[in-house]
Amino acid sequence: MSASNALHIAVLGGDGIGPEVMAPALEVLRRIEATTELRFRFTEAPAGANHYRETGTSMPESTVRLCEEADAILLGACGLPSVRYPDNTEIAPQIELRIHFDLYAGVRPARLIPGVPSPIVGAEQRGIDLVVIRESTEGLFASMGKGVVTEDEARETMVITRRTSERLFEFSFRLAERRKARGHAGGGLTCVDKANVFKAFAFFRGIFDEAATRHPDVRADHLYIDACSALLVKRPWDFDVMVTENMFGDILSDLAAGLIGGMGMAPSADIGDRYAVFQPCHGTAPDITGQGKANPTAMILSVAMMLDWLADKHGLESAAQAGERIESAVDKAYAGGIKPIEFGGSNGTADIAKAVLALL
Repeated sequence: MSASNALHIAVLGGDGIGPEVMAPALEVLRRIEATTELRFRFTEAPAGANHYRETGTSMPESTVRLCEEADAILLGACGLPSVRYPDNTEIAPQIELRIHFDLYAGVRPARLIPGVPSPIVGAEQRGIDLVVIRESTEGLFASMGKGVVTEDEARETMVITRRTSERLFEFSFRLAERRKARGHAGGGLTCVDKANVFKAFAFFRGIFDEAATRHPDVRADHLYIDACSALLVKRPWDFDVMVTENMFGDILSDLAAGLIGGMGMAPSADIGDRYAVFQPCHGTAPDITGQGKANPTAMILSVAMMLDWLADKHGLESAAQAGERIESAVDKAYAGGIKPIEFGGSNGTADIAKAVLALL
């Protein structure tokens, strides 16, 4: 692969620890480049609260155009509690990108890595390896910036459409099929909703059931959101893939991250029909910015997710293999004794990056 047809990656470091975790992730990609025929071209661009503070916009049009032209988008983390829009909401270009590029499938894997502590009794022996798929453009988030507030009440509106739900469920069933083909014993897809109370969720569930008839090899079932939350913290190893509405997915994905050691271990992707953004689930952590304490693991694993997506999109088997190499290197680094500061250890950003790079 020559420089002219290298995979073009838009790099949005963002705010706080975003640029700090992005740097080792790019080092990992350069190491992959040195040991495979894959080639990458990185273009950095501004986005986030700092850019808003300086210019009055969360990201310039040039950043949006870059993302439109790139093969994939890497995002560090965006937003700062102290920098807000006039309506007191935080700067969130990550949400704006989901809407602009119609990134309806928020993919949030939760896999317990060897040597990482879980608060769940039995998790070390039974393992945790599940995926929460969060619809990322509608649901309650469709009301973002459109809510109505009066002196006496405030209202936000949830939106669920057939078009987006059909695409979301097709994506989810295909992912479940792919995981089953790769040896995941569960091989199932669970629709998480509140169909016993809300008509919108009954509509959502009905579309899920229609999709299930087109994928008979996947075990399809349903859970109400409250029951799902309880079962996740009792028997997370019983779950494979879950699909749910935007707000429910926002909450469930953080809960799932807590099962596997925290947000520093949780990668993510927001995927549409053409574009995709890859970023860690964690925020900008301004309290530790510039101290070398940030855990880059979630960002590095998000890079592995990006490579797997690029492999599927472009038919690049070497990219899929590279993603698996990265995951394996992370596993070996933790099994070998790496312990981030967030777990009470002494290993910061540089230590974790060095350990993973050495195992690539």
